[in-house]
This record gives sequence, C-alpha cells and structure tokens, in this order.
Amino acid sequence: MSNMSDSARASSGPRFSLIVPIYNEEENVTNLLDEIESVLVPHGPFEALLVDDGSKDQSRARMQQWKKDHNAAWLRIVALEKNCGQSGAVMAGVEVASAPIITTLDGDMQNDPRDLPDMVKLVESGQADAVVGVRRKRQDTWTRRMSSRIGNGVRNWVTGDKVTDAACGIKTIRREFFLCAPHFVGMHRFMATLVRYQGGKVVERDVNHRPRAAGVAKYGIGNRALRGLRDCFAVSWLRTRILRHKVAGIS
Repeated sequence: MSNMSDSARASSGPRFSLIVPIYNEEENVTNLLDEIESVLVPHGPFEALLVDDGSKDQSRARMQQWKKDHNAAWLRIVALEKNCGQSGAVMAGVEVASAPIITTLDGDMQNDPRDLPDMVKLVESGQADAVVGVRRKRQDTWTRRMSSRIGNGVRNWVTGDKVTDAACGIKTIRREFFLCAPHFVGMHRFMATLVRYQGGKVVERDVNHRPRAAGVAKYGIGNRALRGLRDCFAVSWLRTRILRHKVAGIS
C-alpha cells in the first residue's frame, strides 16, 4: 500500500507517531505530557502529535506552554478549526504523521503509555499489522462497562468480526491501513475490523486501564448507542464493497 518500506521510513525519521486527541482536557494535559516524556523518550526516536479538537478550555495553551518549557522537539501540536470528534482528530494526526507506525492514546490518562513499546515491537517485527488493547480490568463505572460489553457484542454480530474491546483507545497500527480505510465519523472504534477487511493481521493485547484522575468523560450511552448501531451496519456493508487491489507490477 505504501511506496516506501517501513525500514526506509524508520531510517529517515521516527519509529512511530503517537496521536492523542484532546478535547477539553486542560486538567490532564500537563501530567499527560510529563508521562509521555518519561515513558516514551527512551524508546525513541518518536513523535507525539497532540490534536486539539476545538477545545473550549485552556488545553491548547497549556500544551504550547509545556512544549516551550521543555524544549520538546518530539512534540507537535495540531489545532483543528472546530470540534470534529475523536475520529476526525485521530485522522488529522495520521495525515500529518511522519512515521510508518501509528500509536494512539486517549487524552484522559486512563490509557497507560507503558503498554505501547511492546505493541510497537509486534508491528515492527511483522507479527501484526495492528495491535489493539483490551481493558480486562476496566476502571469505569458498572454502567459504562456493561454498555461497552453489550456494544461489542452487537458490533461483532453485525460486522461479522470478533473484537473484544473496540472502544479501547490504545492501539498500534501501520499508517497505511489508516490511509486506505474508508474515513467516517466513528471509524476509530472500528479500526481493528477495517484492518482485517483490508487483509491485515490484528492482534489483541491486554493493557492497563486507570481511573480518570480529572475532567469529565465525553461519551455516554445517550450519545453512542444509536449512532454506534448505525455505524455497525455501515461497516458491515463495507465488508462486501471495500477495494483490496494490489499492483503486481508496472512495465
């Protein structure tokens, strides 16, 4: 899918690009960046793209101040013109990323960046095209855990796929699979399925999950249930229509 090999990209730039969508997380971004620096810099070279998804608080200002104070060349702050949602923020980061491997984290600090280095190695080694997290010990309310379990069951039934924890925000995926996948609102929850639809290999990996330390959750049953069901049927339709062509040669 890509004209440049992974090894060629790796030799000319970062090993991986970390993308973190940020929306009204002013209470978390400083600690988030402190943790990313301490955990991931030793595993570089890498870049982190924090995508401000039209925040109405001081998230962007605090990120910019942190970058200035720490002289962090590995940090890039991407500002969207308006709030586009998590899928739009992730894809904005993917489009400007320079590494062949994309990693993602949620901006609420519930994901643990310590899980990422091993996930990156699995993709680099060719053992997987995508490694997706599974929150076995999810630190959320009973209502959120049950709604997610039901949602995953319905999603798997409709799409014909099997994904344990589709909404888990920590993932590691070859960039080409993001670029070749159909782009739509909500696609970030279907990336494992979309990778498989494109012929890629997906591996699930248990990951750490932590309670939200600050701020408020952006998703709930009310703003996800019907929208998620509609997306499931759309993705199921894509299974029979997605293009999988590969060029054998040019003469």
